[in-house]
Amino acid sequence: MIRLQNLTLQRGPQRLLEGAELTLHPGQKAGLVGANGAGKSTLFALLRGELVPDGGDCQLPPDWRIAHMRQEIDTLDRLAVDYVLDGDVELRRIQTELVAAERAHDGNALARLHTELDTADGYSADARARKLLAGLGFSNEQMVLPVASFSGGWRMRLNLAQALMCPSDLLLLDEPTNHLDLDAILWLEDWLKGYPGTLLLISHDRDFLDAVVDHVIHLEQRKLTLYRGGYSAFERTRAERLAQQQQAYEKQQAQRAHMESFIRRFKAKATKARQAQSRIKALERLEELAPAHVDSPFDFRFREADKVSSPLLDLAEGRLGYGEKVVLEKVKLQLVPGARIGLLGPNGAGKSTLIKTLAAELAPIGGRLQRGENLAIGYFAQHQLDSLDPRASPLLHLQRIAPGEREQTLRDFLGGFDFRGERCDEPVLNFSGGEKARLALALIAWGKPNLLLLDEPTNHLDLEMRLALTMALQDFEGAVLVVSHDRHLLKSTTDEFLLVADGRVQTFEGDLEDYARWLVDYRARQQPPVAAENTADRTDRRAQRQAAAVLRQQLAPHKRQAEKLEKELAGVHEKLAALEARLGDSTVYEVARKDELRELLARQAELKVREGELEDAWLEALEILENLQAQLEGSA
Repeated sequence: MIRLQNLTLQRGPQRLLEGAELTLHPGQKAGLVGANGAGKSTLFALLRGELVPDGGDCQLPPDWRIAHMRQEIDTLDRLAVDYVLDGDVELRRIQTELVAAERAHDGNALARLHTELDTADGYSADARARKLLAGLGFSNEQMVLPVASFSGGWRMRLNLAQALMCPSDLLLLDEPTNHLDLDAILWLEDWLKGYPGTLLLISHDRDFLDAVVDHVIHLEQRKLTLYRGGYSAFERTRAERLAQQQQAYEKQQAQRAHMESFIRRFKAKATKARQAQSRIKALERLEELAPAHVDSPFDFRFREADKVSSPLLDLAEGRLGYGEKVVLEKVKLQLVPGARIGLLGPNGAGKSTLIKTLAAELAPIGGRLQRGENLAIGYFAQHQLDSLDPRASPLLHLQRIAPGEREQTLRDFLGGFDFRGERCDEPVLNFSGGEKARLALALIAWGKPNLLLLDEPTNHLDLEMRLALTMALQDFEGAVLVVSHDRHLLKSTTDEFLLVADGRVQTFEGDLEDYARWLVDYRARQQPPVAAENTADRTDRRAQRQAAAVLRQQLAPHKRQAEKLEKELAGVHEKLAALEARLGDSTVYEVARKDELRELLARQAELKVREGELEDAWLEALEILENLQAQLEGSA
């Protein structure tokens, strides 16, 4: 197990941990969360043995193999698949010794090394490496290209694949989803769910954390606090603690009123579409969890546009691409004020091509693109971070686009993006990727856009800033078109989805769960067709009947289990409704009843956790039932 006892950890003059305690058992999967600069990556360096504690103990089993995702690449001439295979150091040792034994014609060594190679699963290593690369979005052609031919984001994917290739007892992943699209994130989730070792994960993607981890470690005020469950459970538990503080309670009520107002306005317009209902649920959940972020340093809004056109932008029969290369055909898209659209589609299908065309960074190859008279676009893309003036400060950047504005007004505005005091006046040169992204968003928000085109806006942003961006987008009155791998952002800020695939842009009828299933089918369709065997003459009817009987026997207990879970879930819903009715009584928040309020909040948190557990178990039971039923019908 991992055991930290009375741990003190310091970097230069800054003390990151003091008297920290933590115990993680083998096989546990934990997410490490905390503010930027709190010491998450430093703690990883300690676990890798690159640092020693300044006080206390850090204990790991001495025989544990540790794999981690590197942040740099120093072998640019290696082919991608070979670079990934290098992650298995033991495999490379065996292969090197095999070459030497063959040259020396050492039969005994060859026999021993081939046995070791078999034990290390070396004969399938190349296939496993290629499978990892395919899951992370690499084509067969890309797998045999040199590392030097890939951009920075794709090199990080190679580092991730190399870490996954390494047999390990402890896997340390620092922001593995930062350079991944939604397709690759969904694949990585499934891979990590099946990882048998202990996992420590730093991530700002709440849905990813919820899908993968069973514990959350919160680094705050130089202490480590271990919470059971995923990120949502952590938020609920922390919200309960903070709600007992008066300051937290007051901010919770303000955010609750804000969210209730927004949900009422949205419900009045929403259709029965699944995505619309999904968004209402996400907003209601945000309202419930707002107290967990009471100490967030971010609070901003997009300034309201002076004028609006309708439509803002109209594209008909669009042929989009680069030079002579057409990526998308017959694109029809009209954006009006209030439109909230998320773009879905496989990697490389043309999502960024569409956004760049709408942002006037690319000219349409064909078709008609008409822009509204009062169109004001706020465009965010990762390459724009590089266009910031490295010698200018956040304040100077803003003064250049608002030369007549009072300096204090600009400083107050930048404060909502956590640029305060001296940080307002420091040059961008040494800013992190997250700080540059915040500044780029601040410049867009100041510009009073009526159309936001956002291409992966959450890259490098921490959880608190992502929540602040979500809240700001909910308040935004203009149109939004967004590409993002952050499912929480998509669920909370979009009303509809467009699917970009196979050279077309079409409406996607469904939610993100439907899209995950669509991706599985899409990938299967991309595989080379396999000639079907004619097995009709060899069908064993008796075996089919026996299999059907077995399936019916398997079906009965799962059906009973699903009914039992559904009944228990209904009971939890009744208890929650009664409890929330009591919490709706304003007198319960009086000082004299603080003990009763604490008990009610604690009971509410317990019921919420139980509700989530029961819902997951019930849905899993239903899925098993559906699969067995489908098999039974197929064997009939």
